[in-house]
Order: sequence, then C-alpha cells, then structure tokens
Amino acid sequence: MSSPADYHQSQASYSYEDLIKSSEGNLFGPGNAQLPAPPMLMLDRIVQIDQENGEYGKGKLVAELDVNPDLWFFQCHFPGDPVMPGCLGLDAMWQLVGFWLGWSGSPGKGRALGVGDVKFTGQVTNDIKKVRYEISIKRAIRGRLVMGIADGLVFADDEKIYQAKDLKVGLFKPEA
Repeated sequence: MSSPADYHQSQASYSYEDLIKSSEGNLFGPGNAQLPAPPMLMLDRIVQIDQENGEYGKGKLVAELDVNPDLWFFQCHFPGDPVMPGCLGLDAMWQLVGFWLGWSGSPGKGRALGVGDVKFTGQVTNDIKKVRYEISIKRAIRGRLVMGIADGLVFADDEKIYQAKDLKVGLFKPEA
C-alpha cells in the first residue's frame, strides 16, 4: 500500500475533477482515503484546506456544493416539498474530515465513527444557490488508531443552518 504522503501535493484547494479523482482512489494512492462517488459526493469543490487555521488552530476545510433543483434528493425528499436530507449535510462533514486525514498524510480508508452533538436550525431547499461547509479540526490521532475529531458548520446561502460537534472519522488499513 502506498503512503498518502507519496501522493500529497500540498494543494490548498481542490476542483470537482480533483474530488472525482479522490472518489476513484487516485488522489492519495491505493488503499488510502477517498471520497464517495456521485451522487453521494456532497461537495463540488474544496476552497480551503490547511493544518494551521480553524477554531482550534489545528486545521480547517471550507468546501462548497452548488445547489440546483435537479439534484437527486430533491426528487424524492419530499415530492412537492423538496428539501436536502439533513443526514447528507452531516455526511458531507464526515467526508471532509476523512479527506483532511488523507490530505495531511495519514494512511487508510475513512469511516465515520460518530458525532457528539448535531443541531439543525435551517434547511437546504431547491431555491438555495450554494451550501458551504466549514470544518475545524480539533484533534488528529496518528498512532495505531488514526482518527480525526472536528467541529463543523453548514451554511445555506451564508445562513448557518447546521452545526456538529465532535465529528469523528477513523482511517483503517484494509485487511491483507
């Protein structure tokens, strides 16, 4: 298995094409962190990623999703009352924590491990233009256990609509 460090390009942002490479396993190397493929990929770009900023000074990610009425979930959740499921916003935050772990050099495949507290105070309807995710890394454990712990915010057209505390994502090495 290759190390993500072999593939790490120290990019500070990622295009949609880069995110698709990640979903195909071609960004951090075989056996390492990757994003889900569409339609479960819940972002269109990462506009900021680093290891110094954020609320805790340990890393920050900012990503965006362009919203249009043709997104798959609006057709089924709910017919006649289209709204993005809140769990998809939560999943996007987990996706970003796992991406950050791979980007910052940790090996293994990402899996959501839990969340401490989630509050929904708004929603994403089909008239929203852009969803923005902001993730502040609280802690990165890089021993036998590789885990990222972060807090996240979701904004719909610049209005805060979700917040999550203690998002947990682990990276696991595939069994040989």
